[in-house]
Amino acid sequence: MIELTGVTKSYNRGKIRAVDGLTLSVKPGEIFGFLGPNGAGKTTTIKMIVGLLRPDAGKILVEGHDVAREPLKAKQVTTYVPDFPAIYERLTGLEYLNFIGDVYGVPKAERLERIGKWLEIFELAPAVTNPIQSYSHGMKQKIVLTAALLPAPRVMVLDEPLVGLDPRAAHQLKEMFREHCEAGKTLFFSTHIMEVAEKLCDRIGIIHRGRLVASGTMEELKALDRTEAGQSLEEIFLEVTEK
Repeated sequence: MIELTGVTKSYNRGKIRAVDGLTLSVKPGEIFGFLGPNGAGKTTTIKMIVGLLRPDAGKILVEGHDVAREPLKAKQVTTYVPDFPAIYERLTGLEYLNFIGDVYGVPKAERLERIGKWLEIFELAPAVTNPIQSYSHGMKQKIVLTAALLPAPRVMVLDEPLVGLDPRAAHQLKEMFREHCEAGKTLFFSTHIMEVAEKLCDRIGIIHRGRLVASGTMEELKALDRTEAGQSLEEIFLEVTEK
């Protein structure tokens, strides 16, 4: 579960309000897609959810833990993949995964099973003993996603997770999204790929200029007075962000 209440964040000594009184909730077992134009406040919101930025006002709860007051408890149940991951590139892929396993306290037997599963799915097994600095962009994205899956977290927060993935890996990742949430866990991710959000997400939130301008299931978004029946998510997105 993720819950934001009246969350605000400004930059440049308050001159630029990146997030403005944002209130939203993501239920257990739900895939929540977070959409918005460039500069709308998506990444700032995500960084506040995972504790990398502190809001100027408002409250953020992750699995009932206040991110500001109980940061370690919130982070223990959360994994995060940023849009541009920073990785220890001098480590091999296996060393990096074991490091993440140590941080989250993943038992050895479970660690080996999960690492083996995702290395096979992402076709990384032949390269896992090579330094990460030798990986392509897509391979780096796969190793970071494998690391995020390794602890089997209650909450996953992903910023543009499909960028750089080949079609097979993207398909496998989307299947994992659904399995993750069918187990009663929570997934919050941002994307610019409207088709993916429309087909995959249980609910969608659209942020524009730091404010939530629309939120709900596809049916609920289509039922808004400002939209017409039969509109695609792309058409709804363009309409609500233009207004």
